[in-house]
Amino acid sequence: MSKIRKLYCFDKKNVQEMFSFLSGDCPADAYIDRIIFNPLVILHYFLPFRFKYLPESYVLQDGKNLKGLITVTPVKSHQRKVEIKKLFFEENAFEVALELVQYVVSKYKAMGVTSVVIKVDDFLPELLTMLISKCNFSQISYEKLWQLTNFSKSHYDKNSFRKFRNSDAKAVANLYNESLLQHFRPLLNKGYKEFEEPFFKGLSGYSNFDYVIEDKKTKNITGYISIQTTDNENFIVEITQSEWHTMDIFSVLHFAYDKILKRKKKFTFYVKTNRYTTMGAKYENIFLDANIKCVQNRIVLTNSSARVLKTEEKCGKYTILNDFCPSLTAGNYE
Repeated sequence: MSKIRKLYCFDKKNVQEMFSFLSGDCPADAYIDRIIFNPLVILHYFLPFRFKYLPESYVLQDGKNLKGLITVTPVKSHQRKVEIKKLFFEENAFEVALELVQYVVSKYKAMGVTSVVIKVDDFLPELLTMLISKCNFSQISYEKLWQLTNFSKSHYDKNSFRKFRNSDAKAVANLYNESLLQHFRPLLNKGYKEFEEPFFKGLSGYSNFDYVIEDKKTKNITGYISIQTTDNENFIVEITQSEWHTMDIFSVLHFAYDKILKRKKKFTFYVKTNRYTTMGAKYENIFLDANIKCVQNRIVLTNSSARVLKTEEKCGKYTILNDFCPSLTAGNYE
């Protein structure tokens, strides 16, 4: 008989076997050691939701075998949100995925969570259909990951960039919320606390380096740059900008590249674009014109009490969701 329970340290061997098919671009060992089996997670399960800050994982066990695993990360937000970061299950065993997703949605909503977000790779249509039809998720938009190798480097003014400070959080939150397409704002808007550097930053399982672009005359913040890595090998840059200020996207990326280069001499450089922002489609067109490779497409879904206004809008023994495994259709997705 199967049951869903918390993931514990003594499960490590079984989880390593489950992940053993991963190689190359999918850093399984780093994920297992630094995120799933963080030694503080055992105590973290017992904290009230408002104090949670680490990913929490659950497994579906059938006898002595683990059939699937799900990892949920709390989002520091006034809306009480969580995101399903990882989901592993045996190939085509969608009933396992269904049980795990329904379990965590029910569990966290009982804690007062109002929004559960999940991002599904575009080559998993069966999973996407299941989440929409059986788990009450709604598809709202999508995001793309682009791998930059020989991108066009442009000169940039160092004086226009500076390190993000917590005192910038309100201005950055306003900039982000204004960058959202209007019909997505009820679901995706953020409070300023989501941008503040967390007190337990070193225990989060990922590293963030944040910068702002500042108008030298008015001292207004016109852009925000977030650089994130979970393994110190793959770095993802996300840019938020005001549509009322023009900027050279490649000069911003050149700045981010130089900042990473100071910490790591050899790394893989990505940039994320979000179609739910006012600049998302423009960035995509710029990258396509520059022949930059799109390596991942993810559909953004949410199970939320908020609603979006109506607008137009196979990989081995196990199926893996949301890792650095290139999408099978990334190059063809429009």
